[in-house]
Amino acid sequence: MKKLLPLFAFLGAIATAVAVHAESAYEGMAKPWQLGFQPPATPVMQRLYDMHDFLLVVITVITIFVLLIMVWICLRYNRRANPVPSKTTHNTKLEIIWTVIPIVILVVIAIPSLRLHYYMERIVDPELTVKVTGYQWYWHYDYPDNDGFGFDSYIKKGDDVKAGDIRQLSVDNRMVVPVDTKVRVQITGAEVIHSWAVPAFGVKKDAVPGRLNETWFEANKTGTFYGQCSQLCGVGHGFMPIVVEVVSKEDFNVWVKGKQKTAGGAPDNQKQAASTEKK
Repeated sequence: MKKLLPLFAFLGAIATAVAVHAESAYEGMAKPWQLGFQPPATPVMQRLYDMHDFLLVVITVITIFVLLIMVWICLRYNRRANPVPSKTTHNTKLEIIWTVIPIVILVVIAIPSLRLHYYMERIVDPELTVKVTGYQWYWHYDYPDNDGFGFDSYIKKGDDVKAGDIRQLSVDNRMVVPVDTKVRVQITGAEVIHSWAVPAFGVKKDAVPGRLNETWFEANKTGTFYGQCSQLCGVGHGFMPIVVEVVSKEDFNVWVKGKQKTAGGAPDNQKQAASTEKK
């Protein structure tokens, strides 16, 4: 047995390395056969994660309690155990108990839920603003705090998909933000309703034409995080991925300077319309 210990240790090290590689390969996106949420990358998602676990405990306790009560009633009050049925019609104490307890449970759930909703909706001192516009069927990103440059973000298809890209999720231009920075995201739609959603950030906000919705996130770790349009917006709905790359503040400043030289401020279709009007 002692001779086999090094072999077991070696196999264990290989299994650990494979697990770590698999975890990193799917960081920022759903893993095959995954149960539960993606690992939180923002304080909002962490609170949503904790709220989910809290509600799971509450629901489990309620389910087990009700099951035990039903089993006890079936065993204690069946025809064999009680050949003469009870004629009791009311029990004031019992009715008060089964009315008060659900109210208390709802209050216990409502207080942290309302606090979480308030925390999610309240944008305090944003350090960066990004405007997101949903088109049929791609995204356009504007950075008004950085000379107002903007760019389109299309899904990669066909020969554009290179080694390391994720099919149906990779895009040609990623939204880039700095780590540990409060980012205000202003979201609107151009033609139809879209929905900008990044699960690891705990963000999902509709992009409605004629309306400017707002949300926020503060990524607490670097990496690449994926999302998709979560509103049925037409035939290209399944081809509107969202890719957010979180980098260091130094790398973000370098990226901004490069984009200011190459990116334009308006989407391609708006540029074409403007050039047509001039002609």
